[in-house]
Amino acid sequence: MKQDKRICLITYGCQMNEYDTEIVRSILSAAGYVFTQDDLEADIIMLNTCSVRENAHRKVYGHIHDFRHRRQGKPVLIGILGCMATGLRQELIENKHLALDFVVGPDSYKRLPAILAQIGSPAGAASEEGKHPGYDVTLSEFETYADVYPARAEGVNAWVAVMRGCNNFCSFCIVPHARGRERSRPAGNIIDEVRRLADEGFKQVTLLGQNVNSYRHEGVDFARLLEQVSTVKGIERIRFTSPHPKDFPQDLIHVLATNPKVCKQVHLPLQAGNDRVLELMRRHYSGREFLDLVCKLRKACPTLALSTDIIVGFPTETDVEFEDTFELVKTARFDSAFIFKYSPRPRTEAALKLKDDVPEAKKTERIVRLNKLQADISLEKNKELVGLVHPVLVESSGKTKGGAAYGRNDANKIVNFAHAALKAGDMVNVRITRATPHQLKGEFLNFIEVLAPLG
Repeated sequence: MKQDKRICLITYGCQMNEYDTEIVRSILSAAGYVFTQDDLEADIIMLNTCSVRENAHRKVYGHIHDFRHRRQGKPVLIGILGCMATGLRQELIENKHLALDFVVGPDSYKRLPAILAQIGSPAGAASEEGKHPGYDVTLSEFETYADVYPARAEGVNAWVAVMRGCNNFCSFCIVPHARGRERSRPAGNIIDEVRRLADEGFKQVTLLGQNVNSYRHEGVDFARLLEQVSTVKGIERIRFTSPHPKDFPQDLIHVLATNPKVCKQVHLPLQAGNDRVLELMRRHYSGREFLDLVCKLRKACPTLALSTDIIVGFPTETDVEFEDTFELVKTARFDSAFIFKYSPRPRTEAALKLKDDVPEAKKTERIVRLNKLQADISLEKNKELVGLVHPVLVESSGKTKGGAAYGRNDANKIVNFAHAALKAGDMVNVRITRATPHQLKGEFLNFIEVLAPLG
């Protein structure tokens, strides 16, 4: 039956959450719901949430209270989807101040139409776990949403989840508890989705997985999957995120280095540079092994751009051990880094077994030093590009903002340049003229012809 309910769907967190939002939009659109960006006119507000960082749930709680305050008593159903739904399920159900109407985990999105039909109207405080009709955080061993085509907004890049869940159980990470165990989609199903994306005009796909390079389905590994995706006509760039350093075989390095459609950029999470801390984190590599992989990657692909994730102030990390991380960053010379202070996540091994004993002031001192080091390295590496010509995939045309256009080069670095007659999706050559730690500036040279399909 056709619905007349309007949904405001707000997304927090990683690219996988963005992809899941597209899944939810597809499922609910098929059920007759319509979407609005205005939470004041919505009948239902859904927050697709992240639970990886401590501040994420605080931000969500604040938004929920703000929604209710600004609506001044106007009825609305409010619910939480995603990782937070499973990672903090007990707290969300029992929190009378939030008064959530539904809490739905990442493997239960197909049940959303039935759940919304059941709850009908705002339910106030949730009842006990498992009995509330709007509560479903069941984790599946099989659900991949391979039969759901995501409802995407227009753009040049499309996220494509090739697998779900994670088997690594890093001691600081909530993902295996929030998203379940690894399961991969059939390669043919992924290729069909990519072909459809190309037909819709997308020029770039980013293959997603919590540990994307452990993808495997019926004999097809991730290296082979990249090769298959690269044969799709119309797709000009392929990215992937995030790989785990312990799962980077030589055939994957070969595809990265030799396939012209696979971007020469890898996000390779380090997390820490000290071996004892890495062992506590359950990362399954040493600092030396990480640097050896960096050397292999750069030997195979000298132009490779590397980004990373780092956690400072992990429980029991000493000043000396932090210096190991500092020195490793000096040696690895990442193009960019996302650096975070450690915060314990509920249900993780680190939260259960390790005291968060590094003082906040010490964490701040470390993150400031590391950010300064990385900014200096990023600026040095970006300055090396001045004078060079880079292919850029345009993301924003020059028809607004005084003729300023921007896009990304193969290394995923933002390039700003002036041009008044471009459109999103154009491939152009840009000569780099200036560099900052976080972006490049350049001058437009000419358009680039589309790459021919491989295979």
